[in-house]
Amino acid sequence: MRPYAVALAFGLTALAALAAPPPTTVQLGVRPLYLIDQMKPGPLKRQLAACQGDPAKPSLFSIGHRGAALQFPEHTRESYLAAARQGAGIVECDVTFTQDKELVCRHSQCDLHTTTNVLAIPELAAKCAVPFTPANPVTGAPATAQCCTSDFTVSEFKRLTGKMDGANPNARTVAEYLKGTPDWRTDAYSATGTLMTHDESIALFKQLGVGMTPELKAPEVAMPYRGMTQAMYAQKMIDAYKAAGVAPSRVWPQSFSLDDVDYWLQHEPAFGRQAVALVPVDTPSQIPAAQAMLPTMAAKGVKIVAPPMWALLALDGKGRMTGSDYARAIRANGMDIIGWSLERSGTLTDGGGYYFQSVTPAVKGPGDYYTALDVLANQVGIIGMFSDWPATTTYYANCTGR
Repeated sequence: MRPYAVALAFGLTALAALAAPPPTTVQLGVRPLYLIDQMKPGPLKRQLAACQGDPAKPSLFSIGHRGAALQFPEHTRESYLAAARQGAGIVECDVTFTQDKELVCRHSQCDLHTTTNVLAIPELAAKCAVPFTPANPVTGAPATAQCCTSDFTVSEFKRLTGKMDGANPNARTVAEYLKGTPDWRTDAYSATGTLMTHDESIALFKQLGVGMTPELKAPEVAMPYRGMTQAMYAQKMIDAYKAAGVAPSRVWPQSFSLDDVDYWLQHEPAFGRQAVALVPVDTPSQIPAAQAMLPTMAAKGVKIVAPPMWALLALDGKGRMTGSDYARAIRANGMDIIGWSLERSGTLTDGGGYYFQSVTPAVKGPGDYYTALDVLANQVGIIGMFSDWPATTTYYANCTGR
């Protein structure tokens, strides 16, 4: 990470606060070396291979996306521990709320049917917003269900066990429905998945010595909810860090809603200073509108923008990955960039899907995770990268001095 980018986005105070090593030794394992082995020959491969065996330390460049969700059930204690052990300098808790308005860590308010065992607990499954319906082979209708955190109290939520995200659309039974892990992930570490409240995540992250990046998830129930407005929800998330004595320099609150980010800038400026404006673009046709919003975002005081990684990448005249015009526009408006999310695209033998949609012809296999990361780091100038397997980004960060 370039010194001026560190000073701008994270601050010297943040670096000092995160200098103490976590109570675990950084373990990067075999995956970074496997990815390097798969790279085509060239200067980047030689540079990364030369770092083999070097001691590793945590890096703020490496951000644990939902923990270490490539192989661990997301937003569980086990996933968070794995991320910290892989040297993630910052770890994410996506924040939503329960029926009794307690904050918990889940990627979506309504994902419990695919990320937990809720459907296997009859008395809790009966409370789901949409009960399980088996697939109908005659009509071709897939199996369906929808279970939300707002369907349960926090004590009921804590009875659940996290699992790898996925569901079998052809399921005729609940047991079949729960077996939907993509074939490029694994259930090797899904025997346990301890769900976390937001407060519990803060306590764990403090213990691990990592930075914290909570994402305020969009409610999937009508707001105000039982008297809680959107502003109260945004404030409640920040209040948890204040109550736990966490310095604002250690927190990077995120939201896809610019209104949430603006609320923090106006009402909690110490925390708003590091607020991350996530960019909700799914297709190239949405980029012009997102780019047109950049001056407004900068004028509001937004310092960090986080688009999906495909929006930051493009192909040059020779078909190689390079930085996109949109990425350059973000930097031209004086804002820094965080990318999301590495290691969510399987083996990359199929072109990489959603996260590589802007550079599909250049994506040939697993080694291109590092090809893309290097372009994002050196040509786009990102200051951090979300990854489902933080060891990949930690290895790169240590090897390249970030």
